Amino acid sequence: MLLKPCRRFASEAWSVSRDVISDEAWAVIGPLLPAAKSTGRPPVDRRTVVEATAWRFRTGAPWRDVPERFGNWNTIYKNFNRWAEQGVWAQLLEQVQSIAQKRGDLDWVASIDSTIVRVHQHGATLPRTTGGSVELQEVRAGAH
Repeated sequence: MLLKPCRRFASEAWSVSRDVISDEAWAVIGPLLPAAKSTGRPPVDRRTVVEATAWRFRTGAPWRDVPERFGNWNTIYKNFNRWAEQGVWAQLLEQVQSIAQKRGDLDWVASIDSTIVRVHQHGATLPRTTGGSVELQEVRAGAH
């Protein structure tokens, strides 16, 4: 289970919160993140930063709208941005995919439906080299 159970209200039965990473998932992700610096300000909890980042991208909300339970939105953003510049997120994705591949949990099958695949606006007006005009000329030359 990638999400850990939590109880929001005393009257509520146990439910799964979508903004909390399970202990099992964190055991994989946590060690892959860079170590906190030993100097300067006390570091922000890495798990909180990852959970806040997941919340932000899942909802599509602006950084300023990250809930206060995750801490200061600017601190979360700065950690996210620093890790992005250092390539931490790309390395994390590669390593998690590698682990999942070894365990047989990853399926690389993809289906792309052409009804939703669009050409970029600048690619729509480019000349095509389909060979259609060559074939048409050959047919006309043979008809004479």
